[in-house]
Amino acid sequence: MKTSEDLPLHQRLGAEFRRRIETGEWPEGEPVPSESQLCAEFGTSRGPVRQALAMLRNEGSLTGGRGKPPVARRAAPSQPFGTFLSFTQWARTIGREPGQTTVEVARRRATPEAAARLGLDEGEAVVELVRLRLLDGVPAMLERSTFVHEVGRFLFDFDPDTGSVYRELLRREVDLHHARHTIDAVAAGPQDAELLRVAAGDPLLRVRRLTTSSRGVPLEDADDRYLPAMATFTIENTIEGRTVVGRYRTEED
Repeated sequence: MKTSEDLPLHQRLGAEFRRRIETGEWPEGEPVPSESQLCAEFGTSRGPVRQALAMLRNEGSLTGGRGKPPVARRAAPSQPFGTFLSFTQWARTIGREPGQTTVEVARRRATPEAAARLGLDEGEAVVELVRLRLLDGVPAMLERSTFVHEVGRFLFDFDPDTGSVYRELLRREVDLHHARHTIDAVAAGPQDAELLRVAAGDPLLRVRRLTTSSRGVPLEDADDRYLPAMATFTIENTIEGRTVVGRYRTEED
C-alpha cells in the first residue's frame, strides 16, 4: 500500500490544502493563500501548486476562477451505493487517503435491540467493533458493528487497523452476501462528539446496516455515523426496477 510520502507532490499538496479547508484553518468563503505564498511556504514551483489547486476546484473544495482568487468551500464527496460497504475503495476513487483507528473489539452480551435485529436471544454472546474512519487523516465516520459470535470471533486474531475487516472475514469464508441500509439523521452522543471532534448534539448522518448470509441469516448489525460535511450518498434507480443494494467482493474494505 502506498504511503502519503509515495504520492506525487501535487497530490500531497492537495491533501494538505483539503485538510486546511475541512478543519477550518482556511475558513469557508474566504480566499486561500496565493500561489506565490504557497510556493514559498512549501518550497516548490508553481506547477505542483497549480495542479493541487485545480484538483480541489474539480472536486468542489475551491471556487473561483477567471482572474478571481480561489475561495475555500467545504464540499461533501458523494458515496455511491456501488462502494457502500467499501470505505477504503470509495476513498481512493475520490482521491483521498483512507485510514482507521480501532477503538475496541470486545465480546459482550447482546443488547435487546441488537438481539432482535440479529435474531438472537437477549444476552447471547456477540462481538462488538468500534472504529474511527478517516479521510486524509481527518475524522469522517464512526463505525460500530455488532457481529454474531460465530463471525466476530475471527476479529480477535486480526488487527482491524491493518486493513479490511470484510476482506478478512471473506478470507475466513464467512458468507457475507447481502446488506440492507437505512439512512437517517441523529444527534451526536458523547462518544461520537469526542471521536469525531464535534459538539454533543450536533447532527450526524447515520447509516444502519444489517448484513446477512446468502440464506438470509443475520451476521452483522452496524451503525455508521458520518460527519455531514464529509460524505453524501446517492441512489440510482431505473425505470425497469428498484435499486438493489448488495455486498460485493472487493480487494479492500
